[in-house]
Amino acid sequence: MQTSRVPAAINALLAILRDRPALAEVAVVDGPASVNLTERRRIHIGWSPGAEQAVEIQQQFNAAGARTRDEVFSITCYAESRGGDKDMAFRRSDAFDLIGEVEQAIRSTDPNPVAPTLNGSVLWAELTTGNVLQDQAEGATVGVIFAVACRARI
Repeated sequence: MQTSRVPAAINALLAILRDRPALAEVAVVDGPASVNLTERRRIHIGWSPGAEQAVEIQQQFNAAGARTRDEVFSITCYAESRGGDKDMAFRRSDAFDLIGEVEQAIRSTDPNPVAPTLNGSVLWAELTTGNVLQDQAEGATVGVIFAVACRARI
């Protein structure tokens, strides 16, 4: 018996993003980086800088009889654009382009009518909340912490 749709949703989100042609040159990482990534454009699923929590989960029975449960959860994600230059405006725009690709990938469209379900792993998914981080330590770096909120029935 399933106790959560979180593993399936994370796996589906990773697969969807890795299959997206516009993200072919972007490192789509499952959780934190295990090595020092050299890619200048990255999207992390289930991780953000300084956060210890990859997913926030809430569950409750959806009706009397306790046969099924409703689950809502929020997957922490992080998109980053960095370079050796000092062009913060370019990096900020690029980071938001990455977020735009994530949103487009999970949004329903006529050619992709099941997009909001993360390939059927959840009832609904959407991009929510965000924080922008900027740094000039070794060139311009802009990161955006965001969440993919999901609703499921188990």
